[in-house]
Amino acid sequence: MRNWLKISLLLCTFGFFRELRPSEPYVSEYLAGDYGNLTSEQIYQDVYPFGTYAVLAQLVIVFLITDLVRYKPVIVLSALAGIVLFSLLLWTGTVHMLQVAQLFFGFFMAAEVAYYTYMYAKVDKEQYQIVTGHTRAAILSGKFLGGLLAQILVSTNSMNFRELHYISLTTQLISLAVSLLLPGVPRSLYFFAASEKNPVQEPGGEVQTPKFSVTNASRLLWFHLVTSYSNPVVLQWSLWWALATCGQVQVISYIQFLWKEIAPGNQSLYNGGVEALATLLGALGAILAGLLNSNKRRSAYMLGISISSAVLGALLIYAARTQEIWVVYVNYVLFCAVFFFIITVAGAVVAGNLVEDSFGLIFGINTLVGLLLQTVLTIVVVEPVGFGLGPRDQYVVYGSYFLILAGVYIIGIVFVKLCGRRERSNEVSLT
Repeated sequence: MRNWLKISLLLCTFGFFRELRPSEPYVSEYLAGDYGNLTSEQIYQDVYPFGTYAVLAQLVIVFLITDLVRYKPVIVLSALAGIVLFSLLLWTGTVHMLQVAQLFFGFFMAAEVAYYTYMYAKVDKEQYQIVTGHTRAAILSGKFLGGLLAQILVSTNSMNFRELHYISLTTQLISLAVSLLLPGVPRSLYFFAASEKNPVQEPGGEVQTPKFSVTNASRLLWFHLVTSYSNPVVLQWSLWWALATCGQVQVISYIQFLWKEIAPGNQSLYNGGVEALATLLGALGAILAGLLNSNKRRSAYMLGISISSAVLGALLIYAARTQEIWVVYVNYVLFCAVFFFIITVAGAVVAGNLVEDSFGLIFGINTLVGLLLQTVLTIVVVEPVGFGLGPRDQYVVYGSYFLILAGVYIIGIVFVKLCGRRERSNEVSLT
């Protein structure tokens, strides 16, 4: 078996078990029941915001450390963080310990950057596309099977919500074992990058490990930043990407509380199946978007995703106002399918206008901006220091957020079109 294929197989195995967390669709039900009989208000006001702040605080540090230590150590630490996270969920029972668990959740999520960038530093550019497909498929397969397994076990009364966490803990232990088998990386994109003064190939044909250089890293980081964000296309689409990501992360983070409030008896029992279906349709949407040549008709696609954003807003507001849990479930699945389609289109446009090797940095910054905006949204909407809204009112706000996002971009598109026509008419009159 070729070396890059072995690496891809190991990385995919790690990603699959990392995402195979059947406890996740029912974590809110578990915390409000078997864990410590916490109220929904305690969970989404006193606990979940800690996770948002922890991811934001650790993302920048993790990104730079990932490049500095060359990926593998961060991947291993992310598996350890997952083990600690599920251990705390299983064997503690207070709000304070849940807040501590959210710190490990923050690192667990922030460390995803190591998973996605490891392959670009380890395999040749010729295999980038196929390995990217493998790793994305592994992630989605783990999420899909995790949701499906959870639904089967809950529906058949084979396991309760607490017991699902034992499976999640086991999969994190397996992912740790796999992460230790990953080969080390001799180079990185910035701190251990190859340069003309520091070639990786010696005259004798032996591979030389690139030397650590803060100067080269700083120069390359600055070049990628300036070159990328001075491009109007990258700036416009990156801003939309960050704003949309902010709204989507907030929606999926608190959706279980809306389900719980609307479900009969305040107990939502079909979360696993809904999450599995949402993952499947989201994957199909992303695959469909990947077949489009978004970069050639950017203005048309921007109008399309702006209209789609309005549809997302309408779905959320309708879900917040209905009394039927199945309507909320269907709207959430549709939300995921549409969102992953349009976010893939936006990502393709951004990636198509970037300089080589700057993909990870720019999308890391875009994600950081999205999480920063999500933090502001959390403080204003969820936290008691803000409005401290209940689940229904929260989702009216999130739906309005997507409607405003759509409106701003549609107005911008119309304005640019009108300005362009006026300029052309002036040129014609002058000639």
